[in-house]
Amino acid sequence: MKLVIVSGLSGSGKTIALHTLEDAGYFCVDNLPVGLLSDFVHSMKNNKPALYDLISVAVDARCNVQDMAHFENIMTEIKALDVEVEILFLTSKVEKLLTRFNETRRKHPLSKKGLPLVEAIHLERSILKSISSNANLTIDTSDLNVHELRHIINNRILQNDTETMAILVQSFGFKHGLPADTDFMFDVRCLPNPHWEGHLRPFTGKDAPVIEYLDSFPAVADMEKSILIFMQQWIPCFEKEGRSYMTISIGCTGGQHRSVYLAEKLTAELKKSRSNVSLRHRESD
Repeated sequence: MKLVIVSGLSGSGKTIALHTLEDAGYFCVDNLPVGLLSDFVHSMKNNKPALYDLISVAVDARCNVQDMAHFENIMTEIKALDVEVEILFLTSKVEKLLTRFNETRRKHPLSKKGLPLVEAIHLERSILKSISSNANLTIDTSDLNVHELRHIINNRILQNDTETMAILVQSFGFKHGLPADTDFMFDVRCLPNPHWEGHLRPFTGKDAPVIEYLDSFPAVADMEKSILIFMQQWIPCFEKEGRSYMTISIGCTGGQHRSVYLAEKLTAELKKSRSNVSLRHRESD
């Protein structure tokens, strides 16, 4: 039996994630108190014949705070039942959450007794810290729409081969902010920048003119080789520790040329020896 726990900040996309899993055949329960999680899984596990092998439960900050403090112990109890557990945590920038609540005019579940929305968001983040710190996969939905979030969940959870770790290689631009959902981050801003070549500026790192330009610099090839050697050495070590997901982020200034070029190269090389590698260009996808 596999259990996917979906949690995160209100307004970050938990309902979308749960519906995506439900469409894929998961038995889904929304807003189950953490204190009842062990009993629920035990009941589903011992139901003969088993009706569902795939279960997903959404957990939010409205549950008992004391139960949340024992979250790790509850996870230990569930895993002892021979249940595969994955925790998906959704987060977002505060300003994005404020915009979403203002647009939908919905009330934050913790904004009681006149508590301002900003304070409710920070309180919620604090309450859910025990879950977020144990998450297998964290997705920052600040710049994602509904379809992009569903696509990521399909690629990273529903198509995840349990025998191999799912690896996401993503490019990004430092001027647009650091990615929150990353395990390894490489800064390639030291490399020659096609942006300063006027005829290359409209292109991206996937286009032939930029590729030819970057291919002409030995430093670019050295950077690619160094990152690849580092990742090939350490990916198996993380895999042995039972990791299900890994995100490798490569950043340049704007996220259009150098990072895109190297993310494409790294993905192609990793796919030669691994079957579960996906690619995302944060600033252009």
